[in-house]
Amino acid sequence: MTNTKAFMEAVDKLGIKFKALAEQIGLTPNGLRKKVNNETEFKASEIQKCVEVLRLTKKERDYIFLNE
Repeated sequence: MTNTKAFMEAVDKLGIKFKALAEQIGLTPNGLRKKVNNETEFKASEIQKCVEVLRLTKKERDYIFLNE
């Protein structure tokens, strides 16, 4: 389950627009919103792209994407 608040904080911290992030991950903005809001699940490849684009540490990645 995605930690929505932590994900959005990482986006804000980097200063990237949500639409630009979605494009870099290969999703539509609506598709990314659904994943961030836990309506659908991130694929492993999408998580990896988020890690790269948002420059997340392993700890941040785990907190955002593996938070139960």
